[in-house]
Amino acid sequence: MSDAPTAAPPEELGEVEDSPTEQAAQETPPGLPLRVNNLKKEFGGITAVDGASFQVEEGTLTGLIGPNGAGKSTTFNCITGVHKATSGHIHFKDEEITGLEPYEIAQKGLVRTFQIARELEEMTVLENLMLAPKNQRGEAIWRSVTPGARRGVIAEEKDVRKRAWETLEFFEIDHLAHEYAGGLSGGQRKLLEMARALMTDPEMVLLDEPLAGVNPTLEEKILDRIHELREQGQTFLLVEHDMDVIMNNCEHIIVMHQGQVLAEGTAEDIRDNDQVIEAYLGEDI
Repeated sequence: MSDAPTAAPPEELGEVEDSPTEQAAQETPPGLPLRVNNLKKEFGGITAVDGASFQVEEGTLTGLIGPNGAGKSTTFNCITGVHKATSGHIHFKDEEITGLEPYEIAQKGLVRTFQIARELEEMTVLENLMLAPKNQRGEAIWRSVTPGARRGVIAEEKDVRKRAWETLEFFEIDHLAHEYAGGLSGGQRKLLEMARALMTDPEMVLLDEPLAGVNPTLEEKILDRIHELREQGQTFLLVEHDMDVIMNNCEHIIVMHQGQVLAEGTAEDIRDNDQVIEAYLGEDI
């Protein structure tokens, strides 16, 4: 019988290799607002997102584009917790948020708008905004009979109301403050949704087709507001089908195709990319 020592298991030798997703998460540099590594989302037998990886730099307006069915909306939904990723890693401010609930992700400073605005129709525009700020104390029976607590609630509500009016003025919809949200036009609802998102003091905003169905005048107003906020340091990730909007406004563009990231770069890089042209036109170049 041999006395040769038995080889130690790989885990004891520290030689176990990380999975590709773990390696990607480790290799991606920290300090970025959003990092997506090898994201995958399956619905039954259909793979909607298939190993997508990208990152968004702080203070930028980054575009996310691709043909219909490329996986853009599903990626948005996975990032914001609407869908649970099948696998992969999502980091926001160096903290993994994969699998968290939407409200937990929003509380961390990552908020989104929706292609179809989801305002509270039977509340006024002002009330919609006043509901948005985080960690409001609100009314309670014990506060109503405790003078100090009651004064605190009144002061908080006054501050929230002031911020709401300032935000409405910034988006130039303060004249609609007392209108019911359900009576607004499509473009006005998009402005309201963006205003409400900003009331949460987000560190990053994901915009899902904010210009869809918006007339040219309001489109210009929305873009002006986005640029003004970006100049103040806000970070945006934008899904938009209008290529002129993407090419003329985004510093960095990510192109998805068949659930994967096909290309990244500046508008010039993307415009001249043969793979991108083929993906959109469906033709060999």
